[in-house]
Amino acid sequence: MPQPKQHLLIIDDEENMRHMLGSLLEGHGYLVETAGDGREALRCVEHRFFDFILCDIRMPRMDGMAFLQAARPHIEHSTVIMMSAYGSVDTALEAIKAGAYDFISKPFKSDEVLLTLRKAEERETLRRENRLLREEIEAVRGESDFGAMVGRSAAMRELFQLARKVAPYNTTVLVSGESGTGKELVARGLHLHSPRKQMPFVAVNCGGVPENLLESEFFGHVKGAFTGADRNTAGLFAEADGGTLFLDEIGELPIELQVKLLRVLQEGEIRPVGATKGRSIDVRVIAATARDLAEEVSQGRFREDLYYRLNVLAIHIPPLRERPEDISLLASHLLKRINRKLHTGVASISSPAMAMLLHYSWPGNVRELENVIERAVIMADQEAITIDNLPPNLAGRQENRRLMDFFGTLSLKDAGEIMEKNLIGRALDVTGGNKSRAAEILEISYPSLLSKIKKYSLE
Repeated sequence: MPQPKQHLLIIDDEENMRHMLGSLLEGHGYLVETAGDGREALRCVEHRFFDFILCDIRMPRMDGMAFLQAARPHIEHSTVIMMSAYGSVDTALEAIKAGAYDFISKPFKSDEVLLTLRKAEERETLRRENRLLREEIEAVRGESDFGAMVGRSAAMRELFQLARKVAPYNTTVLVSGESGTGKELVARGLHLHSPRKQMPFVAVNCGGVPENLLESEFFGHVKGAFTGADRNTAGLFAEADGGTLFLDEIGELPIELQVKLLRVLQEGEIRPVGATKGRSIDVRVIAATARDLAEEVSQGRFREDLYYRLNVLAIHIPPLRERPEDISLLASHLLKRINRKLHTGVASISSPAMAMLLHYSWPGNVRELENVIERAVIMADQEAITIDNLPPNLAGRQENRRLMDFFGTLSLKDAGEIMEKNLIGRALDVTGGNKSRAAEILEISYPSLLSKIKKYSLE
């Protein structure tokens, strides 16, 4: 497909110069317009975009430097080349500082103009390609993370997409998932992607506050409201005013407080313990639970009306065992974070160690994986985490078992091949035999995977 012609504007008060340059550049495929001074050129750029502008510096009415300043809003994406018969280093520097790409001294040869334009075209092509590459990288990155969470499984990409869509609104969100899946990270991500991000994010574990102090903790109290209340206390809702309140383990909340929480959500008003009147608050509530709240409602342990009020938008985080393709990405992410935290330099996780991480069921989910990686970093004597740095409960091994117990050999080469074969087989199982997807999970090329499948007779 032929490339579209590029528009070029020539600005020069000498008619002969305009004619010469116009004929030359039209002959090389440019769509040329001309202007006799800066004012005329300004009208041109206000009505059309020009890929390139050749502009003389000394002109009557409005010179080239004045044109650069006046036309800046219209030519910030154009490539401007200044021309002058009175050229000097200072003049060239001044023009480039004002936004010009290059400077040509008159008189010049036609080849010099064409070479300068070709260089400018190459620069623009590179800038465009870099911009597109950055956009693609950002798009990929955007699909595989949300706040402090990372994941590349289909389930997590859908979760991140939903979370980004929900984040800007004040709607109440109920986050569900097993312990350790990262419910608070989702809540923090929703807060950071919302208009409330500059306001407080307040988190409380509903099961971690003594029942007799819950109402005071949530809504505050006035001095003298009860024994020991020697001063006014704001409470969590007041602390989060204008921001987000994260209620973790909402299923632990007593029925009596559920009633009062429902009233706050409906009326946007709190009343501190002992106060005679309430106060308005503006708080977005995000609740989380590891329990099945629908089952809790059916058993009479959780109010149905509060459940529906909290469950306006639901986000469920799948357990780690259901998304093994996220384990290697998470492990690498956590390794970098722990290195920064501990000021260590463990560079990677060995293939056999990664295979063991992939085969483990992770009942404690991401929190357990983080603890395992931190322990391994501390135990590591080399630049890579090895099997011996992992805790004994992984794969059910005992503390005194040796490598030979796993591989039947002490040969590193043979052990590596055994683990590689098992890891490839696991990846093919996870992807239902999809070799392209398995290659992505294994982080190897497709031809390399085909070669290893043949080598290990895994067809």
